[in-house]
Amino acid sequence: MKARTVLGAALGTVGGAVVGNHLLKRRAGDLESPLPGIERTYRWRGIESTYTVAGDPNDPDMLLLHGIYAGASSREFAPIMEQLADDYHVYAVDLPGFARSERPPLIYSASLYAEFIRDFAADITDEPIVVASSVTGAFAADAADETDIERLVLICPTEETSDARPWVRTLLRTPIVGTALYNLLASKPSIRYFYDRDGYYDSDRIDADEVQYAWDSAHQPGARYAPASFAAGTLDPEFDLATELAALETPTTLVWGRDAELVPLREGRDLAEAADLDLVVIDYATQLPHAEHPDTFVEYLSAELPRAGIGVDE
Repeated sequence: MKARTVLGAALGTVGGAVVGNHLLKRRAGDLESPLPGIERTYRWRGIESTYTVAGDPNDPDMLLLHGIYAGASSREFAPIMEQLADDYHVYAVDLPGFARSERPPLIYSASLYAEFIRDFAADITDEPIVVASSVTGAFAADAADETDIERLVLICPTEETSDARPWVRTLLRTPIVGTALYNLLASKPSIRYFYDRDGYYDSDRIDADEVQYAWDSAHQPGARYAPASFAAGTLDPEFDLATELAALETPTTLVWGRDAELVPLREGRDLAEAADLDLVVIDYATQLPHAEHPDTFVEYLSAELPRAGIGVDE
């Protein structure tokens, strides 16, 4: 009798997970472009990636690369896109595995993203200024070693997100249990918690539409594959970021939120000192200073990139 009860409970749990997964998939709507500009696609190794381009083609190219987390997308740059497009030809891309780009069931890796950035910059842009967030900053630094990039602007970059746990990736990729666990990790409360703890200093600045878009992005077909690699710690590059940046000939600026905890400011200072880089610190900000304080971010950016003339009175 006990065995029958346990089996019945297990089947009920699995059945509930299947129904729950199906309902969540149906609730997530199609993703609209979150940014002003023209939407285009770039086919890379059979993967269709989507990007938005805005601004005058005669202005310097700028490539915006979002961070890696469940629900991540180019929407991260929505608060600064229009301002940047006044003086730059801006490209904001959804990385493979995220948002409006295709999300095939690949084993995503740091080298895959570095190679994508390298090829996108070479094929689509012309010696761009690259603005990259979080661990994507490390991917961009890797790409810059073999690509014509005018300058790197790295926002709270890191090469260490968590201990490597490949079994987590395997678990999250399983069809029923993995999807159910992923749906918990990518629930609206979890996304809100991420923004509250690690994204924004002031939780009142977290927009409900931003949370909704991240949730919709996180529940597109195949959306769990890339975050599964991130959660397993297998997206961390296999190099020391300070050593990599110190060896680069590409001019690089670091931008940090003073109150960042996930990648604290002391790590930014150590990185700037070790690689002899400029460090810009934005007050009352954590991991997303460009989203929380867009005017301040663009103002600092204009000081670092005077040839673009952002925010400079003529």
